[in-house]
Amino acid sequence: MNWYKKGLNFKCTGCGKCCTGAPGLVWVSEKEIIEMALAAGISPENFVKRYVRLIGERMALREIERGGDYDCILLRENKCRFYENRPHQCRTFPWWPRNLESEYSWKQMAASCEGVNSPDSTHFNLEEIRKILSN
Repeated sequence: MNWYKKGLNFKCTGCGKCCTGAPGLVWVSEKEIIEMALAAGISPENFVKRYVRLIGERMALREIERGGDYDCILLRENKCRFYENRPHQCRTFPWWPRNLESEYSWKQMAASCEGVNSPDSTHFNLEEIRKILSN
């Protein structure tokens, strides 16, 4: 049984905190690269050269180290340059399995995400959360 069976509250505030901090990997697919390249008005090849790094056989967005924090290369003024075309991994935050493992995990993540339980947050019921997780 899920500890969050009554649902959870979240609304992105656009603070950008999920795009900075400890080093991490934002995986991107070829389809996502093409969509972001179109939004940027550049070729997918140029997008890859500017924004992507190869990790083994997979592609991930680059990061920029700033004073001990690691910002996603697409972070501009606390928002993704390509917010409407951001990668699936970013679209599904905070609904990542590791954040939903336990109430403690959710609270740990919420400590750095002001959109969790914010005054104007949206309530997501269990079915909606499961649907997000299955995509």
